[in-house]
Amino acid sequence: MDIFSVKYAIVAMLFFLMIAKYDIHMFQLSSYRNIRYFRWLFPGNIISAKRTMALAMLVAIFIPGDFGSGFALGVTATVWFYSLSEKFKTPLVYTKRVKRLFVTDIILFTVIGTLSLLFAGEWAKFIIACMLLFSNILMLIANIINTPIEKAINRHYYNEAKRIINSNKNLIVIGVTGSFGKTSTKNYLASTLAEKYNILVTPGNYNTLLGVIRTIREQLRPYHQVFIVEMGAKQKNDIKEICDLVHPTIGIVTAVGEMHLETFKSVKNIQDTKFELINSLPANGLGIINNDSKYINNYKGIKSNCRIVRYAIENTADYKATAVQYGANGVSFQLNNEQFNSRLLGEGNLLNILASIAVADHLNVPVNKQKNAIARLQPVEHRLSMKVANGITVLDDAYNSNPQGAKMALDVLKNFAINEGNRRIVITPGFVEMGARQYEANRELGKTIATSCDYAIVVNATNREAIKQGIDEGGLGTDKYYLADSLNIAHAHLAQILRAGDVVLYENDLPDNFK
Repeated sequence: MDIFSVKYAIVAMLFFLMIAKYDIHMFQLSSYRNIRYFRWLFPGNIISAKRTMALAMLVAIFIPGDFGSGFALGVTATVWFYSLSEKFKTPLVYTKRVKRLFVTDIILFTVIGTLSLLFAGEWAKFIIACMLLFSNILMLIANIINTPIEKAINRHYYNEAKRIINSNKNLIVIGVTGSFGKTSTKNYLASTLAEKYNILVTPGNYNTLLGVIRTIREQLRPYHQVFIVEMGAKQKNDIKEICDLVHPTIGIVTAVGEMHLETFKSVKNIQDTKFELINSLPANGLGIINNDSKYINNYKGIKSNCRIVRYAIENTADYKATAVQYGANGVSFQLNNEQFNSRLLGEGNLLNILASIAVADHLNVPVNKQKNAIARLQPVEHRLSMKVANGITVLDDAYNSNPQGAKMALDVLKNFAINEGNRRIVITPGFVEMGARQYEANRELGKTIATSCDYAIVVNATNREAIKQGIDEGGLGTDKYYLADSLNIAHAHLAQILRAGDVVLYENDLPDNFK
């Protein structure tokens, strides 16, 4: 083993630590699912900026002496500064699982690299360079190695959470699911029920089985009377698994839409999965469903004998808002001869409020307390929240990622009052993870944009052509939209054209593993 090989190996290890972090970050954004990770990896990301720089490590193999190792060190420094400057909307969360994956990944690289240096002779540096180029494969192998450990740990946590929740005999568990609207409904429901009960809510986006387990283990206490559980799903049985743990007696399905078609394959599968919540309810339970959602209204697969309550704005329902009026101060409406007021915007938020009222009535929260809670409701961040600064109104719907929610947000923009000479502007990258429907859904989005706003900025390349086609078909002039390669470029362009009195809607925000 010559001195150059040792220097090369040290530099390679430094490089590997940086590129492994990137690999694990993208794996985390793919929900630790191999299939989703490979969809991101192929074909556009197999040669990322970091991996392109890794090719230089191959060049260093053929450069003898200190110059070669110095060249490799220079490459490493370049990547290091690149990594420091790179910004992610969703940073890597250093969970215990991530730390274990990191350690296993490093051990694999170290063992293979050391054995190569000891026994592979001239091929050692080539083997190390290949591990750098294909470090994502090494990371997936590390994940396979860790899988039995992760399953054992998760099983222990599951059993502990089950013991805790079973010990709270009088706990009322409410499940909330839907293709969209579930987080807002969860929060509005918590605010309303808090007028009478001691509430625990799954925080943030803790809507997976592991997130619910963590909430139970760390936060559920004997004095809690109501536990509101947001339930997300990426594939069939995801919601059933959560229900089998928490045993809800009340369930809300906020909407069924064409989200995650890439994994669900069909709307029928999405319907069946969302209604796993309703079908898990006991005979004395209560199912609350949005009758304005087409794929809820026409669903015939309810198997539970629980009582079903429907809410709506447009269609027939048990809880139907009437005399709805939108204004600068929010929305007012009537329900069962009672007047309600809220500062929230859009039909989506009004539907979420109706679901909350239905549960509050069932749990005997006095109407006057319901009204007070609803009047105080604050928009959930990035879900059609409104801010005004320097005369500019910003409607932030960045978390939304579905066609129905986008249509509601664009309808709010279309009807937003502005002065003559001002404009309604939308910034969007469109929808992802919609499988075969993705192009058509984004083309339809473009057509809606053309009739809802005065100017559009389309961000990133993922859906550019589809949205552009829709905008062109909708009749918005080519001088009325701008195609930006990144959000930073979009912001720079927006700063050039923006003027006081304009209204800007941020609609959807692609995760970091889409470009």
